[in-house]
Amino acid sequence: MQRVFDRGRQLLQETRGERRARTDEGFQRTERSLPRLTSAFDIPLAQNISSYLGPMNPLAGPVDPATESVWLFDATAYHPVHPYPHAQQPWQVDIRAAFFKKGTGRDVSKIVADIADKVGLSEGKGDAREQGERTIAERLQPFADVVAPGRWVQVRLPDGKTVKLGPGGRSATIEQTVSTRGEHREGETVSIGAVKGEVTPYGPMEMGFAEEEGWMVISDIDDTIKTTLTPDPTGILRTTFLLPASPIAGMPALYTHMHATLSQPTWFYLSASPYNLHPFLHPFMRATYPRGPILLRDASWMDLSGFLASLTQGTQAYKRARIERLHRMLPRRKVLCVGDSTQSDPEAYGDIYRLFGGAWIKRIFIRKVTDIAQMDGAKNEPERFEKAFRDVPRGVWTVFEDPAELYEAVDGLVASN
Repeated sequence: MQRVFDRGRQLLQETRGERRARTDEGFQRTERSLPRLTSAFDIPLAQNISSYLGPMNPLAGPVDPATESVWLFDATAYHPVHPYPHAQQPWQVDIRAAFFKKGTGRDVSKIVADIADKVGLSEGKGDAREQGERTIAERLQPFADVVAPGRWVQVRLPDGKTVKLGPGGRSATIEQTVSTRGEHREGETVSIGAVKGEVTPYGPMEMGFAEEEGWMVISDIDDTIKTTLTPDPTGILRTTFLLPASPIAGMPALYTHMHATLSQPTWFYLSASPYNLHPFLHPFMRATYPRGPILLRDASWMDLSGFLASLTQGTQAYKRARIERLHRMLPRRKVLCVGDSTQSDPEAYGDIYRLFGGAWIKRIFIRKVTDIAQMDGAKNEPERFEKAFRDVPRGVWTVFEDPAELYEAVDGLVASN
């Protein structure tokens, strides 16, 4: 039921541009050909039914280290802002977690072979084919494991307090706001781990601290700073499941310059990719770009067709809602938004500027993607950007092809703000 609801909501949020692009590039055809990895029927019946009750679930219980695991996602702590003079509040942080059953994914060998054929590995032989299939199998695993709804985990905060996160609902994910006290400075980071560390296969989360004022960068990931080939369903499968994660040329150096010039701003990386990609994306982002939480899309459908739809359907509404939440957290920050022309970043950022104005959004940079064959059409036309940024001052938004074009604009942000 939840899967149907999520799919229906995403379909309703699909824009005409997204629908046209998905139709032109045959996304629906590719999605229909992809297998379903797990099923709601893989979850015990009582646990499945009770998961509809969310926090009121009478069968909820702690993660079992022997059979279950939990992922903790990086987050940023902030002080709640009041509209009237008020003493500074304790730190708050929105912690996200996902719960899984260990080793419960179905045999993926046939699925691996199917994806290998779709991305062109059928032409390879011997060691190359074997190594490629090992890589695909490894990256498929987070999609194959069955979720564990109705589970909670205890974590220890920097002030020594222990809090319970969860229980997770239908999709076995939670996003929970907790408070913590203590003296922490802007840019400081600490590790937050589960009391029973063995339940977190990817280790503790990293929590940063952001004061009320200063710079903040909201950056898209796919085809803005990492090659994903979003307009092409086969390209998405290839860059996600087979190829090493690859940065967009010039973007790591640009972001290093931004980080220094804007006095180490708070970073948020926003992607419509499902959270199942966190184990793949996190090491790449850590090694390549300034640290900050990776905000990924909840995905309760547990199949690969849902993965492609997540990246290409309803992304404008999803990103707008996520950014509105960031505004509630840090409304006094000065914000720089960075995105690209493959998806609906111009439209989403235009919506946000019209909603909050120049007091919050200071600049918007959009990478004009020209190195993908499917980008030859209307997505890169000047009319598209003019429409997306209607009522946004022309000096606020910039469309670029080479990251080197932006250094002067970044330097100018400090002088003008």
